[in-house]
Amino acid sequence: MAGLGYRREMADWDMSAVRADFFEVVPENWVHRNRDPLHRLIASGRPVQLHGVSLNLGGTSEIRPEFLQALRDLIDDLGAQHYSDHLAASGDAHQLHDLFPIPFTVAEVARVSDRIRRVQDGLGRRMAIENSTWYTNIGDMPEADFLAAVAERADCQILLDINNIAVNHKNHGSSQGALDIDVFLARIDLSRVSYMHVAGHEWDERFGLYIDTHSQPVEVQTVQAALKLHRQHGIPILLEWDNDVPDLDTLNAELACLTSMTT
Repeated sequence: MAGLGYRREMADWDMSAVRADFFEVVPENWVHRNRDPLHRLIASGRPVQLHGVSLNLGGTSEIRPEFLQALRDLIDDLGAQHYSDHLAASGDAHQLHDLFPIPFTVAEVARVSDRIRRVQDGLGRRMAIENSTWYTNIGDMPEADFLAAVAERADCQILLDINNIAVNHKNHGSSQGALDIDVFLARIDLSRVSYMHVAGHEWDERFGLYIDTHSQPVEVQTVQAALKLHRQHGIPILLEWDNDVPDLDTLNAELACLTSMTT
């Protein structure tokens, strides 16, 4: 089973021609908007899941009850089975439209887990947390151990981003101990994974880093890791392509790479 992130560039497409089994949207974009396009996707037999960007789980600002209520209404309206947000900070006084890492420490495990529990209490359901890319960080725990500990303490699910694991390992594998994909996966509870993200990334000469741009085809290693997890554990895969969104044929070709071995 392979899904696709639905983006505004697709508003005029014939979505019946998109070879995706399910879709994912950013809930903040739909809380106060006409949801007819999403209901048409659902009516075609392809569910819509929600992946947020503003919950600020790693921040310190209060979790807003009014936002949770609006989110809960959206989840109910769409019948979404999965809601997730990033295991990162996104701004306290203002939404910074970027994701900042959480220190990988025992103290942060407790603090962030408590915030996730408050969200789940407000929603009346479990959410998933996504492992994020980070370009610098501090702490005394490997990222995989931090993710696993937060998920266990908060009793939440995991939205496993395979591309982010690859980017972090390329950038920090030797200097800051980021783990390769196989080692990372061996250290988390895969029964908590709701589904996977795959995407493309690229090298940026300005920073001397690989950047998680979601603007390129998915690299072979990432596809292979995702397909292996699907075959072994039945975990669905979703393709993210957020920048320089290509045409329908290109996306269908990318989806075919994710579905040819998952049936």
